[in-house]
Amino acid sequence: MDQLLKLYSKWSGHKNATAIRLPMAGSNREYFRISSGDAESVIGVLGTSHEENHAFIYLTRHFSSKHLPVPTILAVSDDEMRYLQTDLGSTPLFDAISAGRSAGGNYNDHERQLLARTVRLLPKMQVVGAEGLDFSQCYPQPEFDVDTVMFDLNYFKYCFLKAAGIDFNEVKLEADFRAFARVLTSETSDTFLYRDFQSRNVMMDADGNPSFIDYQGGRRGPVYYDLASFLWQASARIPDELRTTLVGEYYESLKQYAQVIPYNQFVERLHQFVLFRTLQVLGAYGFRGYFEQKPHFIKSIPPAISNLRQLVQSGNYPYPYLMDVLSRLTDKFMSDAAKYPAGPLVVRVYSFSYRKGIPEDTSGNGGGYVFDCRSTHNPGRYQPYKQLTGLDEPVIRFLEDDGEITTFLESVYKLADAHVARYIERGFTSLMFSFGCTGGQHRSVYSAQHLAEHIHEKFGVEVQVIHREQNITQIFKPR
Repeated sequence: MDQLLKLYSKWSGHKNATAIRLPMAGSNREYFRISSGDAESVIGVLGTSHEENHAFIYLTRHFSSKHLPVPTILAVSDDEMRYLQTDLGSTPLFDAISAGRSAGGNYNDHERQLLARTVRLLPKMQVVGAEGLDFSQCYPQPEFDVDTVMFDLNYFKYCFLKAAGIDFNEVKLEADFRAFARVLTSETSDTFLYRDFQSRNVMMDADGNPSFIDYQGGRRGPVYYDLASFLWQASARIPDELRTTLVGEYYESLKQYAQVIPYNQFVERLHQFVLFRTLQVLGAYGFRGYFEQKPHFIKSIPPAISNLRQLVQSGNYPYPYLMDVLSRLTDKFMSDAAKYPAGPLVVRVYSFSYRKGIPEDTSGNGGGYVFDCRSTHNPGRYQPYKQLTGLDEPVIRFLEDDGEITTFLESVYKLADAHVARYIERGFTSLMFSFGCTGGQHRSVYSAQHLAEHIHEKFGVEVQVIHREQNITQIFKPR
């Protein structure tokens, strides 16, 4: 730390700087926000690997020369173990879309725009960023190749599959791994593969413009990998319809920078990388979570398994033995969730309008209870309540004085209490209730809010209530 502050003082001329340590994630690098007086803050980095630091410094300087949205390298120590870069702020895209993610993937228009801006900018990073780039400077490898694929697949096998206790035939699995690797590397590419393109590595400025960080593991490779990493990031909970839209946004942007294959072929090829990226991520989660016991990675396993389950059920992959192994893995995980650390139960309660369809269950469990509130007296029929919702006191008084809604909810509470108690007992992590009415404004909002408060009060688990048509999300934290 002293050496980092000396580097800052030499660069800035300021002697009495303060450094605030920033949270660490997956790597062993340490980050600090350094400031002095009225001067703008910078980010100081202490690295443990010279090769990794060198790769980041080289890539950042190259990308800056291409006018790409990355930090600027301000100062570097002689041994490249410490460096300073511009401060891109404290708002990663991951945080900027947190409300929609917490709502199970129910992203509002602003959050969708942030995601779209990011995927539209990615092709420029991949294509323009590769122009004139010396890939021999990349770490730990200059290129995505068969060896890279086999390393990641075996990483998954030894750090996750074996930890899960799944029996498999090594020879048969190896044969499918090699077939998979041949498919993934069958196209030549001269583009930059970011390698860890996810919402935590995208910083947003006050105007909602993205910048990119943490690409030091990048190399030459196919564009599909990064798009799969971003849109199928387990914790992002991006619903299928939004994924489809964003794939289209990316494809149209890519056409500005490179020749592309027909869209249907592009999507088919993309899904090969979605499966590969999912296995690679589970390998990392297994090592960082099960072996190193890092809570963030342990909590990320259940949504990643849900992603994998959907891919297995699609049946679109020509690797029969591998798919059999993955099917057994997801079945075991879903049926015996308590055996694998997955975090506490989270209950999601939706209100919605039947005119706009039943909310999608992004957990991969197929959905939970759906209750129809349309048999109860509707305040929306009366002028004084038309602009109000089931959260407003006049509507609450109307419904409770009428009494139909309270009788309705008494039965709901009995079902919900038994279900929540059983899910807690069995170690399950996700449960969903939805209440629908005509407009998703009065009766369903009242019912969803009251069930959410009831469950949180009685069981103390985390409850997320999402009033979809009102664009309101509230989270009751676990006690």
